[in-house]
Amino acid sequence: MDIAKEVKKARRGSKSSFEKLIMAHKLLMYRVAKTILTNDEDCADAIQEAIIKAYQKMDTLKEPAYFKSWLCRIVLNECYQLLRKKKNVINFDDLFEPQITEQGYEEVEVEQMLGKLPEEQSQLLKLFHIEGMSILELAQIYEVPENTVKTRLRRAREKMRELWDIKEEGSSWINGKIK
Repeated sequence: MDIAKEVKKARRGSKSSFEKLIMAHKLLMYRVAKTILTNDEDCADAIQEAIIKAYQKMDTLKEPAYFKSWLCRIVLNECYQLLRKKKNVINFDDLFEPQITEQGYEEVEVEQMLGKLPEEQSQLLKLFHIEGMSILELAQIYEVPENTVKTRLRRAREKMRELWDIKEEGSSWINGKIK
């Protein structure tokens, strides 16, 4: 699918082209939302609102080649808005959910360490290393120069390395296992 061609059609009012674009980017939208929101229902709400806003504001997209990062920025904004609304609300079901899932120790450790980082650094690392977004795409999403994204990524990696070193210093080698 030629994204630029579909974007141009969608800007002229083609609903089917807009639907194709959304379907092509639905997994990316979910992954971006999941970096900020933990609850799948909240992710779905944020994505739904983002799709509506993207459809309404399609004519404001200046460059069709930047559709992906433009859409990600809308999803991020919707996630932040949802977080602001739910800031003081505690979901009753979350109180009794186990904190650690059975996805493997390494994955849990990485998630815990990412949780100790400042929110922006954590999101940046997830989007770059886990979701595979490029420096250019991140620069467009965060609306900063590419070198700023590189600097922020370097600082986030350094902070993550510090957390890893602190974790490793507190462990000891007993019977062939790290304790």
